[in-house]
Amino acid sequence: MHFPKRWLFVVVTMPLLLAACGSGDAPGYTPEQMRAAYGVTALYDKGFRGKGQTVVVIDSFGSPTLQQDMDTFNQHYGLPAITLKILAPLGTKPYDSNNKEMRGWVGETSEDVELIHAIAPDAAITVLTSPVDETEGTIGLPEFLRLEQYAVSRQLGSIISQSWGASEYTLKDSAGQQEIQRWDAFFQQATTQKGITFFAGSGDEGATDYADLNATQLVSQPTSSFPNDNPWVTSVGGTTLNQNNDSTFSETAWNGSGGGFSAFYAEPDYQQLLPAAVQSQLNNRRGLPDISAAADPDTGLGAYNAVDGWFITSGTSAGGPVWSALTAIANQMAGRPLGFLNPALYKLGTSANAARDFRDITSGENSYASGGVSVTGYPAVAGWDPVTGFGTPNAEKLLPDLIAAVGAAGA
Repeated sequence: MHFPKRWLFVVVTMPLLLAACGSGDAPGYTPEQMRAAYGVTALYDKGFRGKGQTVVVIDSFGSPTLQQDMDTFNQHYGLPAITLKILAPLGTKPYDSNNKEMRGWVGETSEDVELIHAIAPDAAITVLTSPVDETEGTIGLPEFLRLEQYAVSRQLGSIISQSWGASEYTLKDSAGQQEIQRWDAFFQQATTQKGITFFAGSGDEGATDYADLNATQLVSQPTSSFPNDNPWVTSVGGTTLNQNNDSTFSETAWNGSGGGFSAFYAEPDYQQLLPAAVQSQLNNRRGLPDISAAADPDTGLGAYNAVDGWFITSGTSAGGPVWSALTAIANQMAGRPLGFLNPALYKLGTSANAARDFRDITSGENSYASGGVSVTGYPAVAGWDPVTGFGTPNAEKLLPDLIAAVGAAGA
């Protein structure tokens, strides 16, 4: 299941959103609003904008106009210019405008790089593209693994943003299990020995996911997805981000936010910090997501590409770039890569500092009911929950606390 499937919805409904809150003819929030929403502004004003850091983005196909689209985005918002590094070590597939999957990946790739640049404009961005369309099951996963191994072995960046996923239901067979075992070994080594931080969206189908390789039928039971289910990856759920009349922001759980419990992975040590009531839900399973960011198609950043024009970033695949940008800022502040964040995030999320470090999301849920499929999801509640995790960041407070917590954990 690659996240670009939702782009048709975003483009069709965009005319209804043009007057929402954006800049000029761009819908959605501006970079300044996104930074304000997540407590980045004070750090930004002090010069913490990701300088000296590189975020690596992994996507299928990429976009033939990615650099030009970034230039248009920057000119519109007055952001500093950036030269993207775009690599295709496995080769490329010629762009076909009639191929809806390629069109979807154009939207996904432009969303990824523009979100990162909006929040951490001094960070470098390297895009690695695959000539294979990642869909469900193992399709596209071996190529993505080769790309991520390439990035780590060549030290292309310390943060890897993964805007893709495959339903656990389609990875239950022996081929799927063998594939994720290879990834597990890679993630563990890269986080613990190479200081890499990995992010992945928790999925866009609420508490369920796809049952078939063509992603046409949803599972009629709670289902999670890979790689966000992997304990070495930081899973990012989704919210609806609203600007209040006083220019402050508030959030609710987005009903499309993937969340729940992995059928593959046992509860990691860091989730054992969660309270007894949550432990009964976890039942010794990896719980998802860890944290969240804006994902509702009505309340994201105004972004641009030549295929769709101006559009609003959406889906939990938008959360990985947001948190990747925040981590680039944190790495700059720390003067080193923070690497594996999950133990520190759970230490903070269960501490007395949780209320200042995170915006706890306590309303909304992620049940799914459509097309004859009905799956009861999970409510957003105080503290960690299996739809928004610990919530969204207050970067001004969270990032210094995160640096200290990572250091205390010896990571």
